[in-house]
Formats: sequence, structure tokens, C-alpha cells
Amino acid sequence: MVTRISHEPAFVLHSYAWSESSLIVEAFCRHQGRVALVAKGAKKPSSNFRPVLLPLQPLQLSYTPAASADADLHTLKGAEWQGGHVMPTGDALLAGLYLNELLLRLLARADPHPVLFDAYAGTVAVLATARGEALEPALRSFELLLLREIGLLPSLDVQTLTLQPLRREERYALVPEGGLRVANEGERASLAGAQWLVLQRALDESTPRARFAATLRACADLPGELKIQLRTLLQYHCGQPPLRTRQLLRDLQAL
Repeated sequence: MVTRISHEPAFVLHSYAWSESSLIVEAFCRHQGRVALVAKGAKKPSSNFRPVLLPLQPLQLSYTPAASADADLHTLKGAEWQGGHVMPTGDALLAGLYLNELLLRLLARADPHPVLFDAYAGTVAVLATARGEALEPALRSFELLLLREIGLLPSLDVQTLTLQPLRREERYALVPEGGLRVANEGERASLAGAQWLVLQRALDESTPRARFAATLRACADLPGELKIQLRTLLQYHCGQPPLRTRQLLRDLQAL
């Protein structure tokens, strides 16, 4: 049995009070997947954890696994900030918290996804410097890579039910129940076959780094119809209740 996990690259997804002085931290680790950690004394003003356990910041964590194989609450022993970028602010901060909520809702604990971790780290770095319209391609890219990594994204170069190749000029819609299908007449949430093929080529890049860069570039040239389809698909797989960060953004935009 492993007695200690050391120097594990990680990000804090969420934290909440466990006692008067301690926190439960949900972390996304590169090699261990999503883990729940008890950060004892983290709420105390003198705690070394207090200034470090922040979301959207690259960390290295050390922790002692639970004694029982059936338990999934581990004890945090160390946390170090790795630097590299500042905390996203404004809309970029909300975008980052939206990514965190997706990971919390869609990833099982102790299920490693190192490729997805690297895509998340790259996306957070983009959010730290992105402004305005630059946020949307970063979000669409991560949504695609997340769905692909956890097996919820159909192939984007064929019709899902018939396996017929896409026609470049015809429009297709990505729907939760049927995958990629021919769009109905006047269906707004759809893309041309040529646009889906560009996305598939980006997702087929041979290395994770090239895949992330190509997907980011491809999403920069696509209209808002992609956002509608991906958000619908993600909410379908997340189930109820609706994603909180998305509703918060809607509320703020309505002010």
C-alpha cells in the first residue's frame, strides 16, 4: 500500500469547511485524478495552507492516503504554489470556476486523466491572460477535450447513427440523444460539415500539446452555434441541478 503521495501536480477545484479550523479540498491531480483531502487547520490565520489552497493556481500536493481502500478522504500534508501565472479575474475567473464545476460533476474520484489535466492547466494559463472574446475559444476547446477524454464525444467526421461521412456544405447538429446528425431545416444550433471536420482534425493531432493548440485555434474560427451544442451536451451528462456557474453568469449579465 502506498503510504504517501508526494509532489503531485494538482489544482484545487473546490473547498468547504470540515470543522471550525479545517477544510475538505477537492483537488484534480495529474497522476491520481480527482481526490478529496482533509486540510487540517487550513482555516487558521497562521496555517501554511491558507494562502496556497486557491483555485486556478498550479500546485504540488503531498498527502497520506486513507488507511482503508474503501475510504476516499485523504490527509493533506503539504502544498506548494508552482507559480507561472496570476489568478484570473472577472469573466476569466468565472470561466475557470465553470471548468472546475464541470470536472467535479463529470469526473469520478481516483480516475486519472493526465492528458485532460494538461489540457486543463493549459486552459487555465490562457484564462489568466485572456480578455473578452479570447475567453470563448478557450472554453470551447476545453469542453471538447473534456468530452473526448471521458468518452462522451462522438466522432465528428461521420454521422453518429449511420456512420455516413459528412458532406462539407451540409449542416449537422450535435445532440445528446443522437450524436452528430443532419440538422433540421432552420435549426440554428448546427455547423457545416466542413467546420466539424476541422474540429475532428484538431482532436486527431498526435500529441496532447499539439491537440490542445490545434483545438484552440479551430475554436477561434467557429461561431456561437458550437457553444450552444456543447453546453447542451454537457448539461445532459451532468444531469440536475443545472450548473451553478452558468446560472451565475446569466444572472450577472442580466444586471
